Amino acid sequence: MSGKKNNKQYEIRGLTPTQIVEELNKYIIGQDAAKKAVAIALRNRWRRQNVQSALKEEILPNNIILIGPTGVGKTEIARRLAKLANAPFLKVEASKYTEVGYVGRDVESMIREITDIAVNMVKAERMEEVRDKATKLAEERILDILVPPIRQKSRVGDYNTEEEAIDEEVRIQNTREKFRKKLQKGDLDDRMIEFEITSEPSAVMQVFGPFGPDDLGINLQELIGNVLPKKMKKKKMTIKEAMQYFIQEESQKLIDMDGIIKEAIFRVENLGIIFIDEIDKIAGPPSKVGPDVSREGVQRDLLPIVEGSTVNTKYGPVKSDHILFIASGAFHVAKPSDLIPELQGRFPIRVELHNLTEDDFVKILTLPENALIKQYSALLESEGVELEFSLDAIREVAKVAAEVNEQVENIGARRLHTILTTLLEDILFGVPDLVQEKKIYITKEIVDQKFSKIVRNRDLSRYIL
Repeated sequence: MSGKKNNKQYEIRGLTPTQIVEELNKYIIGQDAAKKAVAIALRNRWRRQNVQSALKEEILPNNIILIGPTGVGKTEIARRLAKLANAPFLKVEASKYTEVGYVGRDVESMIREITDIAVNMVKAERMEEVRDKATKLAEERILDILVPPIRQKSRVGDYNTEEEAIDEEVRIQNTREKFRKKLQKGDLDDRMIEFEITSEPSAVMQVFGPFGPDDLGINLQELIGNVLPKKMKKKKMTIKEAMQYFIQEESQKLIDMDGIIKEAIFRVENLGIIFIDEIDKIAGPPSKVGPDVSREGVQRDLLPIVEGSTVNTKYGPVKSDHILFIASGAFHVAKPSDLIPELQGRFPIRVELHNLTEDDFVKILTLPENALIKQYSALLESEGVELEFSLDAIREVAKVAAEVNEQVENIGARRLHTILTTLLEDILFGVPDLVQEKKIYITKEIVDQKFSKIVRNRDLSRYIL
């Protein structure tokens, strides 16, 4: 793979920091400091890729820690950033890992997981590129089942003359063309056909103890496939299903798996983003009570991965030097300074995300492209019901969310899900059987009526909202 082709990947997504922030604004309200920090980090990757000197290898990403309570947009910022960059993205939770020597997931598995994601991502792109060619080949395979072609051997024995054989061939060809037109129109979609497929070898016993083959960087499927003989079995499907099956099979034959793996590893090493959530759960002093799979030990294991090391995966060695790590945590109990100094040094950029206000909630309900009110409207629209909120009603929902967050527990924007589901529960249950209206208008009075008792009674709001 040439360097030129690799650069092209970056040129496609060479968004400027202001453009990145504009894109993030479509989905995330507020948190300007965090958006600015991730926009710079993403643009710096594009800049590094276009550095011509040997300094390119020395430029390491500035990893980021996002500090803020739950539901303020930490994960969403990282996920949207990865989509913008068309980059392999993995979200992991720091609390899931244990230090080496204990049963559980080791931190190296995150590199194997993101490599799997990248391979699937590039494979899907390549399969889309060859889809038209694969569709034509799949079509021919179905026509071969419906109208078998003349076998060369049978031409001499089965026909008196060469002319008869040629006539038969023309007749079969004409029949195939008629069937082809029907196939393309979808007239044959429900017709059943039978054909042979290669059966997959059955799963092998778990012989790796607590570790799966993926944790050891072994491609078990390939090993089994090479050792066990291929078995054929008959399968019945409708032509519509068989078409998809054959397209998948033909696409697999047309793509170059070695090229895909090479491109995927390149993307992981240069574009990959790993989002480590709940990093505050592995900070702080070791527990004095009960078993404690040392949190500090997990930090020490995490250090070489974030600093840059080579991890063996089933696709080959992958370097983590230029992967961008974004960590996040609420840091209610622990503080970023409770992390071991070496790990703190590998996350030089720290951004605090703010609690969401009532005004933020109003914007979250209405402005983003995936705003909650738009989601509920779309769900009810599928039943032929139009859902509309008055501005006062939206403001009241935001007010209730802010109040409950203050009184009970601050779960940020996630509170809006609870409030809206409670508000629309009867409508969502009643449509289409019990609620006959084709247009439902939610007013401030309806919101008041639903929540006034619940919000006033702290115990009620604790259990219901």
